[in-house]
Amino acid sequence: MEPRTPSRRTFLALSMGLPVGAALAACGTSGPGGGAGGGGNAGNATYWFLSAQPAEGVRRSAVDRFNKANPNGQITATTFQNDAYKTKIKTALGAGQAPTLVFGWGGGTLRSYVQAGQVDDLTPWLDQNPAVRARLFDSAFGAGTVNGKVYALPIERVQPIVLYYNKKLFEQIGASPPQSWGDIMDLVPKFNAKGIAPFSLAGQSRWTNMMWLEFLFDRIGGPEVFQAVFDGEKDAWSNPASIDALTKVQDLVKAKGFIKGFSSITADSNADQALLHTGKAAMMLHGSWSYGILATEGGDFVPSGSLGYMSFPPVDGGKGDPSNTVGNPAQYLSIYSQATPAQKDIAKKFLSTGLSTDAEVKDWIATGSVPIVKGTESLLSASKDAEWLSFVYGVASKAKTFGQSWDQALSPTAAEVLLDNISSLFQLSISPKEFVSNMNAVIGK
Repeated sequence: MEPRTPSRRTFLALSMGLPVGAALAACGTSGPGGGAGGGGNAGNATYWFLSAQPAEGVRRSAVDRFNKANPNGQITATTFQNDAYKTKIKTALGAGQAPTLVFGWGGGTLRSYVQAGQVDDLTPWLDQNPAVRARLFDSAFGAGTVNGKVYALPIERVQPIVLYYNKKLFEQIGASPPQSWGDIMDLVPKFNAKGIAPFSLAGQSRWTNMMWLEFLFDRIGGPEVFQAVFDGEKDAWSNPASIDALTKVQDLVKAKGFIKGFSSITADSNADQALLHTGKAAMMLHGSWSYGILATEGGDFVPSGSLGYMSFPPVDGGKGDPSNTVGNPAQYLSIYSQATPAQKDIAKKFLSTGLSTDAEVKDWIATGSVPIVKGTESLLSASKDAEWLSFVYGVASKAKTFGQSWDQALSPTAAEVLLDNISSLFQLSISPKEFVSNMNAVIGK
């Protein structure tokens, strides 16, 4: 699907029935700071990206290959943990000290950058370099487009949100993976009776909790429920499906569906994945990047066939299509508007020759990821992770609707209020009605 041209980008148009992906992004150990657009070596472009293996290794390799091929136009890379990066980049943009290449997830955050004049319009450059656009999934451009113009190039990989489970623990209690929300609630006391947490959750990171609501809103009321919020409709959060979804997630919390102390666990430490592969938790709702983390850090958990995965199950009586999924259609790179002409030239060369190359495609596949590059089916089927990659490709390509993550679709202001209220909801410190009231107050802001 080509990007929409009206002044208001349609949330649902980000991807419908096309092979695009989702990402809340990986997280891990942060690297050194510094490296703003105008700082460091004035002849170098600068690039901040997320840490955590195996994704960090792929990103570093892409930069290293580019630097080796371009000795007179280098890129200086700096890594940050997920949450630290989100704070750092906003501060740096506001202070006029951002990196040349601005990593992000598109949507409402990108729109705020555009409105502040902080990133360049890439449309003329893409028109002059059609091969850059031609090799990427068409529908991945939606979240990088504002008012019909491309301000962020889609990069990296397809990442739907997935329900993972530990097969051995299911065998231990003699149960099957959940095929409905009712099944999920039925499994909770069975696992708790055996001293096993039903679900792992790094609740302190907040966006990890959000994935539950994204699916429940969709499965109960269909994608139209959040679409109304995205469109800025008055009191859109008051939809009965919204109250139902918020109530159901609190029912799960009250039933002790999540690991004890989940609100003090952070995703940046990968502790939530560890709970799954060490057998302390039976299931985990998380991004598809978790497969690579589980394979890297989980010992024989993945090679032994102990890892199971599936799409989020339907809710009885719900309106949402079970093929629908959520997440971000890709990761994105913009060019900082205050970078020097020389830095911008290096950045554009990196976007056209340093990313989505054959070497990078193979690197992403080796981590258990599906790149956003067209024509990779034969490479996917030949991979040691072919079954997993086929699953991910199928989820993304067959989804009737692929909704962008809420905290990226909304403005930074509304997203921060959302994440705070989601945290309070999971901690049972506010009711569903209070959540709705708080969120209705920031619609359109």
